[in-house]
Amino acid sequence: MASKKALIVGPGYIGWNILELLVQENYVVTGYVRRKEHGEQIKASGASEVIYGELSDKPLITKLTAAHDVVFHTATADDLPSVEAILDGIQQRADNGLNTIYIHTSGSAMTSDDARGAFKSDKVYHDNVTTEIDSLSDAAPHRQVDIPIVQAQKRLGAKAKIAIMIPPTIYGVNHKHGRLSMQLPALARYALKRGFSGYVGEGLSTPSDDPQLLGNPYYFCEATGDNEPGWKEIAAGIGETLHKAGAISDPIPRTMPQGFPHACREAPGAGLEACGEGLEGELRGGRAAVHSQARWVNLWVFGQREHPTVIWLQINRVAM
Repeated sequence: MASKKALIVGPGYIGWNILELLVQENYVVTGYVRRKEHGEQIKASGASEVIYGELSDKPLITKLTAAHDVVFHTATADDLPSVEAILDGIQQRADNGLNTIYIHTSGSAMTSDDARGAFKSDKVYHDNVTTEIDSLSDAAPHRQVDIPIVQAQKRLGAKAKIAIMIPPTIYGVNHKHGRLSMQLPALARYALKRGFSGYVGEGLSTPSDDPQLLGNPYYFCEATGDNEPGWKEIAAGIGETLHKAGAISDPIPRTMPQGFPHACREAPGAGLEACGEGLEGELRGGRAAVHSQARWVNLWVFGQREHPTVIWLQINRVAM
């Protein structure tokens, strides 16, 4: 039996790990990347083929999709042209009697409620209640991409299995790949620049962190259950670690003094979530997504394992 062929559009912080897992399962994996240096890296990780191109090259992405059994889009949650190209390729396969699995990486910012750190909402979204997500505004973050995917799923029916993965704040250091996540390192950079670890407002908002695919594409990747730390607690962990490293004089976190827009400019890469706009409601993974009820797992894992490494890297970058 021939090996399944998988295409990964944007094998970066998330997709590179997926590539290695697929290679372990004997998939023939193609990586779609922009830079030659990165192409050589994923080739060394087991990619059978590397294709160089931009997300704007719809004909090329459609052609590649049509030639692969499984497609992952992990480059960005918000690029509609590349998603349209993938859906066109899936339709071509369906027209030729070929089924496709498509896994798209979205994000939980779609549930943002403009908390600006002022409160922790009691609104909870569940991935096994499709209507809760479908009721979100078409103008919510990521929805301009997710809605066409849902519409295509309904049109394609059993000819394609489509999943929209909805992760919360992604954190951690990938030592093997030399990669960092975005939000928490950005807040560490803010602290190094300003001399204190900051949060927006009161820091109370939280980083919300099969046959079923034929009827419901949504999967939340949730890790903290009912015990999400607020951004103030996360800022406290950053402040404590930086202070112990001698990088800032005061470990006590406090409100970013010039408000939400300025905070986002001062902490580029932190995203709306880390700047305190909040992911309010919270997410509950009721399906076969990554799910654990371990108390404070996000804060503990980052604070005890990855946090010191992130801070060391940020200190050295600032020194440069």
